[in-house]
Amino acid sequence: MNKYLLAPSLLSCDFANLESEITMLNNSLADWLHLDIMDGVFVPNITFGQPIVKQIKKYSQKPLDVHLMIVEPDRYFDDFKQCGADILTVHYETCTHLNRSITKIKELGMKAGVVLNPHTSVDLLENIIEYCDMILIMSVNPGFGGQKFISNSLFKIAKLRDMIDRRSSKCLIEVDGGVSLDNYRQILDAGADVLVAGNAIFATDNSLQTIERFKTELI
Repeated sequence: MNKYLLAPSLLSCDFANLESEITMLNNSLADWLHLDIMDGVFVPNITFGQPIVKQIKKYSQKPLDVHLMIVEPDRYFDDFKQCGADILTVHYETCTHLNRSITKIKELGMKAGVVLNPHTSVDLLENIIEYCDMILIMSVNPGFGGQKFISNSLFKIAKLRDMIDRRSSKCLIEVDGGVSLDNYRQILDAGADVLVAGNAIFATDNSLQTIERFKTELI
């Protein structure tokens, strides 16, 4: 059994049968549930907000990994804490006062993470990484599921892994976008700790078995 964490993205699930999808995930080897919150402003799509997160929390037995793809995310930290977020990640590109944002998330009792878009350099994390519980590398341009993995992301992951290890930090590296059974070993080899997978899980004939393959096949 490999030690990395798997966080299926509910963006790709069947929302008409949300409770049954969550029940399936509860019975699976998945570690977290990944929730993409999009506002149609920062990214060209709108997904769901606090009421849906609250309902997901009602049924989920797994931690909720909430990814805010929204402008002015600080306005909603308290809301998502009350809705049940366990991990809250915000984009470097949306936070003017990033240290303040990370501090606030942690003061509310959630794990705090920073997200980097594909064009954003990991070098920009030098002065914030020691305060973060997790860094999320976007390996597609955020906004839609089902996109192709950007291969240059492997270099970013490796560079970030080196940065974290040199600081003896416990900060996790999460990767989101185009993750599949065809490339997840490369992503882990580059240094990732947490993989987000959407279509690679929910677009298969048997999501439960696909999750088991992700978690049990030899690396």
